[in-house]
Amino acid sequence: MCKIPLWPWLAIAWRQLVVLVLLQFICASAVQSSGSRTNDGSPGPGTGSSTGSRESAGSGGSGSAFQLGANKPTMAAIEDSLQTIHDIATENLGTLCLTKLFRPLQITLNPERYAGARQKADLAAVVLQDVGVARHNGLLDALAKGLLSDVHVTSARILSINISDGIVTNSVWWNKPASAMGGPIRIEEDGIAVGRIPDPSYPWFEDESSSPGLRSPKFAPSPLNISFKGWWTYPYYSCSHKRWILSYSVAIPPMGRHGLRGFLSIDIDISDLQVNQCNNPNKLEIMSYNQHLRQYYPFVRNSKPTEEEQYSQIEAFHGSHKCHVHSMRCVYRPVTMNVATAVNLNYNHYSNTSSYTNGSSGAGPAIISKNLRVISGWKRGAYECKCKDGFYSGPHPQGFNGSIMEVAYQEYRENISSFFMDSFVCLRCAPGCATCTGPDPCLASYNWVFRTTLLTFSVMCAGFTIVLALYMYQHRKIKVFKVASPIFLTITLLGCAFMYLEMAAIFPILDTYSCIATKWTRHMGFCVTYTALLMKTWRVSLTYRVKSAHKVKLTDKQLLQWMVPILLVMFIYLGTWTLSAPPTAEKIVDQNGLIFKQCSYNWWDHSLAIGEVLFLAWGIRVCYNVRNAESLYNEARLISYAIYNIALVNTTMVAFHLFFFPQAGPDIKYLLGFIRTQLSTSVTIALVFGPKILRILRGQGDQWDQRARKRGITASFSLNGIGLVPEETADLYQENEELKKFRNSLLKLNL
Repeated sequence: MCKIPLWPWLAIAWRQLVVLVLLQFICASAVQSSGSRTNDGSPGPGTGSSTGSRESAGSGGSGSAFQLGANKPTMAAIEDSLQTIHDIATENLGTLCLTKLFRPLQITLNPERYAGARQKADLAAVVLQDVGVARHNGLLDALAKGLLSDVHVTSARILSINISDGIVTNSVWWNKPASAMGGPIRIEEDGIAVGRIPDPSYPWFEDESSSPGLRSPKFAPSPLNISFKGWWTYPYYSCSHKRWILSYSVAIPPMGRHGLRGFLSIDIDISDLQVNQCNNPNKLEIMSYNQHLRQYYPFVRNSKPTEEEQYSQIEAFHGSHKCHVHSMRCVYRPVTMNVATAVNLNYNHYSNTSSYTNGSSGAGPAIISKNLRVISGWKRGAYECKCKDGFYSGPHPQGFNGSIMEVAYQEYRENISSFFMDSFVCLRCAPGCATCTGPDPCLASYNWVFRTTLLTFSVMCAGFTIVLALYMYQHRKIKVFKVASPIFLTITLLGCAFMYLEMAAIFPILDTYSCIATKWTRHMGFCVTYTALLMKTWRVSLTYRVKSAHKVKLTDKQLLQWMVPILLVMFIYLGTWTLSAPPTAEKIVDQNGLIFKQCSYNWWDHSLAIGEVLFLAWGIRVCYNVRNAESLYNEARLISYAIYNIALVNTTMVAFHLFFFPQAGPDIKYLLGFIRTQLSTSVTIALVFGPKILRILRGQGDQWDQRARKRGITASFSLNGIGLVPEETADLYQENEELKKFRNSLLKLNL
């Protein structure tokens, strides 16, 4: 009796048990992958988490980490691929689709979206390598059907090939039906028939004997730092199935040197991907895409996440648009087309599933009626070229269609026409226009002849004040100047010259530096002029209101000690303003909507304006107190008139700016500034210095004002407060008598 060894049978039983466990794992993982699917059918966050350690180290978990390194497609390859897409979208292939059933592109895709399907294919290849591809015919069908359980896989095939002659000894090919109804369909094709060599025209097949390791031009290079068991093909169009496909193929080595080797391949339908030729989409472009999508599907609830939008677009085509980059921006517009068949969409996209479901419990897809417009992303020129801000196109204000731009660019490259560079362009807006619809100007025009005339007159006035100061210095010993404090008269003239220079500061197109000069000349000139006049008037007020018979002497030195702190406060304020927050030129519009620049107004201006108003109010009060005072050459009254005039002119011009000309153009504002300067500064010079110059010209500069003496004005009440000039000797007795009489007259007036 012979003994039969049990260990071979135990080994076979153990191998069968391992196969059953792996099959259950494949089916379970397929169900899990289907359950974690997102609304658009792309894998959820958990799908790619089972990627091997080598793959996760290279991918980084994001679509942007997919890199081809040195194998990045060239511009020529991208253009050829776009031309192929255009021929297929426009059905321009003709007989080419009969003689050549597959139309591959020359660009690569990011396969990370289909990592789950690839992992299942690698696992199935490991099982077949372990058990062999010829011993278990039923196993091949089970594995192929298991691969179809992935949501992305549409076809799965397994071949058993003789090593010696390359003839197919066994093959299975299962397709997922186009509709969601029914189960997988087994395909019998002559290209993989038993007893024949596989058709080499298949994009997914390559004979390993002629291409060891499947390193064939049919297959795309693997991404950097990522190791696959098999190889991804380039995307290709199947003329028989009328769709775009991406295949993954794995060569299964034989168990020994001789015998059979296997070949496993899966097809993934990538027709739902989008050929976005614009730059890498940002959040605004995705929002625009979703808004465009809702025009045809009003019941779409949620917009696509950024990551899923990235996955659904072919990265190789980003930036291949034909918009002029310096003047245009590319806006992606998904292509739509009419269909006459029912379309299946995931029910999660709709806001009201009960109105669109097919009567199931809510877990099934929604069936949409016929003739809907659906998204089809595989088309060249699915974008619009819109003019950037600062550019416009008169004939095409809404932008240029991307398809037209593609054709125009191709004709331009082939020297057929020059419309791409001549007609399909955006022109630059007029200077100063942020946006525009035509060549109309946006900046207000400056009448430089008019402005130059006003500036010349203002500069001449400033020069005249300097000449007048020199003239006064030359005649400083004449009584009409000597009794009026020449030092304060000189300060007044310097302040007036400073105010005249404001017209030079606001003459050009304003910027930060001219605005700083404007603030300094306006406010510092006003402070110098007004303070000098006010100090002289204040001295008259103190002398006039004295209740004693003794003389009140306020020398120029004492008044300067009061004047310097006032000027110092203004200097510190303007200096702090300039260093901490310098005024800038801001854009405003006139009544015609034209833009020009004006110095900004903020709390620095408002605070200073309040201080100047209070200063003016105090000066007006001082002038009111000396309204009845008599002084030599009537100077106190003339200075009061000048101060009244300064207050009235500045108040009136502010009202003009705010109420009468709120949107005046730059030339009108310059004219108003000129009028304000002349009415305040020139009138002040005319009132204070005009009578004195006339007396000198008439030869009366050294004569006392006899009318003032008749009215009881002594030398003690001259504006300088220092008494008579040294050339005259005063009679003390007579002067005391005059003071007593004047004091009595003051008492009567007060009563």
